[in-house]
Amino acid sequence: MAETYAGAIDRGLEGVVACTTGVSSIVDATLCYRGFTIEDLAANSSFEEIVFLLWNDRLPNSDELKTYETKLSEGMALNLELINVLKSLPTKDVHPMAWLRTATSLLALYDDKAQSTDDADRKEVAMKLTAQMGSLVALFERLRQGKDFVAPKADKSMAWNFLYMISGEEPQDEFVKVFDTCLILHADHELNCSAFSARVTSSSLSDIYSSVVSAIGALKGPLHGGANEQVMIMLKSIGSVEAAGEWIKTALANKEKIMGFGHRVYKNGDPRAKILRGMSKELNEKAGSPQWYEMSKVIDDTVQSEKGLLPNVDFYSATVYNSMGIPTDIYTPIFAMSRVSGWLAHIFEQFANNRIYRPRGEWSGKENQKWMPVSDR
Repeated sequence: MAETYAGAIDRGLEGVVACTTGVSSIVDATLCYRGFTIEDLAANSSFEEIVFLLWNDRLPNSDELKTYETKLSEGMALNLELINVLKSLPTKDVHPMAWLRTATSLLALYDDKAQSTDDADRKEVAMKLTAQMGSLVALFERLRQGKDFVAPKADKSMAWNFLYMISGEEPQDEFVKVFDTCLILHADHELNCSAFSARVTSSSLSDIYSSVVSAIGALKGPLHGGANEQVMIMLKSIGSVEAAGEWIKTALANKEKIMGFGHRVYKNGDPRAKILRGMSKELNEKAGSPQWYEMSKVIDDTVQSEKGLLPNVDFYSATVYNSMGIPTDIYTPIFAMSRVSGWLAHIFEQFANNRIYRPRGEWSGKENQKWMPVSDR
């Protein structure tokens, strides 16, 4: 007789508590990083400050913040040997997340501290990964356009540098502020699929790069980070505000999944979506493309009234990025550029109080099978 387990869950580990964590928390519709609400941080902080907060469990003083700003900014530079190797990777018809997964793995081969278990070395590895994730995304975008890599400027923020590196032009101050806020909003989200993947890999005491590559693989999926890309594809396929109402009603009637709605944990709304909705309205009006926000609003209102589902972070982030001229298929790599800071906080936490993950599976297969010769089958 197969062994059974009390409380075994077969679908998505819903309701299962897998670990304790002090990185971020979700209680009802409140998201906190280290006890600070996302609304407070989005209004007042910077992404560099969030990185310090997630890794150190406190806000930095002015000298500490300056150190992190400098290290992250200077760390965005990619050495020429690495760039030449990355140039050999294909980009045509390659999904940016697949390229980023491989490029991140390659970074480890150029890091002499990649295998170190020393805490100080691990922090240096984390700093490098966080700094260079955005540089890798920018390099991919430049390479597939047949353009040279744009080197970051050491005295500028990560948000400023990323927008500069993908376009080759100095970004507008408003875009920098908005993009920095987006990085803050995406930095961590409790024990989501990719964070859990990172923790599972690191629980085997594998290296940091392996753990982050595991997380990137999880984030690539359309049910996780890939949903923001699918939202913009959906909006472009609808085409107009006038068509949006009928389209969404038909989709709901056909029981189609609407990307960017609902959440496993939030039942009363994603607080990040509320912040992004206001940003989407303002930016798309200024960009002369208010239809993207208006279409989103029609869909949002209809799904809420018909199904009681609220938008999540992916829904309005799509039109925010689009208003800044960011290509649709690098929305998810941008997600990784931010979320790597949270993944690393979870990896550090796992290392500090480790026990390898080894769940059980409740048996649902055949029993009492007997082998027989192939001639008798």
